[in-house]
Amino acid sequence: MSVTLALQMRQHLALTPRLQQSLRLLQMSSLEFQQELRLALDRNPFLEDVRIDDEDGAANPSSAPEASETSEASAPETAALDGAQPPSSEIAYTAEPAARGPGRADDDVSDAAAGEWSAAEPSLHAYLHDALRLYPLNRRDRAAARLIIDALDDDGYLRQALPDLVLAADAALLLNERDLAVALRLVQALDRPGIAARSLAECLLLQLDALPAGTPALAPAKAIARDHLERLAHRETAELQRRLGCDAPTLHAACALVRGLDPRPGDHYGSTRGDYVVPDVIVREVRGEWIVTINPAVLPRARLHQRYAELFARASGERDSPLGQQLQEARWLIRNAQKRFDTIQRVGACIVARQRDFFRYGEIALKPLVLRDIADELDLHESTVSRATGNKYMATPYGTFEFKHFFPRRLEAAGNGACSAAAAKVLIRDMIAAEGHAEPLSDVVLAQRLAGRGILLARRTVTKYRQAMKIPPAGLRRRDSV
Repeated sequence: MSVTLALQMRQHLALTPRLQQSLRLLQMSSLEFQQELRLALDRNPFLEDVRIDDEDGAANPSSAPEASETSEASAPETAALDGAQPPSSEIAYTAEPAARGPGRADDDVSDAAAGEWSAAEPSLHAYLHDALRLYPLNRRDRAAARLIIDALDDDGYLRQALPDLVLAADAALLLNERDLAVALRLVQALDRPGIAARSLAECLLLQLDALPAGTPALAPAKAIARDHLERLAHRETAELQRRLGCDAPTLHAACALVRGLDPRPGDHYGSTRGDYVVPDVIVREVRGEWIVTINPAVLPRARLHQRYAELFARASGERDSPLGQQLQEARWLIRNAQKRFDTIQRVGACIVARQRDFFRYGEIALKPLVLRDIADELDLHESTVSRATGNKYMATPYGTFEFKHFFPRRLEAAGNGACSAAAAKVLIRDMIAAEGHAEPLSDVVLAQRLAGRGILLARRTVTKYRQAMKIPPAGLRRRDSV
């Protein structure tokens, strides 16, 4: 066996650090990008926050001409360092952010996040522990009550059996099942009725017990909650009336009373006012044309620090030094940020052009669309379009939508036509809204009616779309006759 040398030519794709950064920035959401930019501003001395510079300029207007002259003088030397035509030293999209609102950038985002944290309600467990402090209990009883509170789930239920909690308790306290039963009744009486229930029936009964004694239909409502929840769910009106021995109006009042109870009392604790998204692009109608622009609220305000770049070029200018690498990284970040916003704007404009009818007729006018359609039109790779549409949002006069919302699946239609899944869902929703409540439409009938309109869907597909819209089946949509 001999050892020889051989030359071989082959092609392979290598992702340079600059290309990797470009792909990573494009895939980020607006909040993630702002956090990445803030981190770069903190670590890289060759990047400066334009907002800080603007504040200094506003406070000291006389220094503005001098700064301008310094920037112009430093441009040739920094260009020589790069060996090529220097890019724009400031991120191109530097429009002033919108008036202080939910879409503020950089520090404003951090302030908003801190405000959300401070405005958040206390958790269920923290609230109950605080309420427990108002009761004068001995050490043993307080430990038993705390054990019950800590065992509650987020819905406010006690899923563990009392014997299991006895085993989990501190052996030095010598707690038994009777102690925990007493503590359970105390926790159930702390605040919102229904907390610390061990079943749905017990949760509803605790809420009914908290109502005034003179509440109409209270007794049959307790009987329903205790023994007939399954029949109530299936709307077995006649059977309920027979078993409870009451007239139709009383049964109707009892059912309404039970349906008005809260099956998850723990959900009221530790919740925030809601989740908000900041749109990446804004769609406006201007003289009959739909225009897509980058949302000023998500635009970063960063640029190359020309003064530091000039000092570095005069001192050594060695590109392989640590400072030289940081200068190059600053230029890469600015270029890739410009490219990111340009790609998002182009993709958003192409989506709006493809789905123009949506802005005139609504969801039913959405056309089938795939990533490849946008990629072919913009001469981009399909993976690039996927990154540009992931976690990106579009503000329109009709609401804020995720980019992915405009890519409905293609459905086959009669006559070699096509229909989007979004349009089919709208038709299903409209049919159900117009149905007679005494005889609601089944999924089979819905599929047949869609076929009559040329949209061919299997019954299971109709069921899937109905469930996605959180619409109950026909049996549960039928209203009581009482």
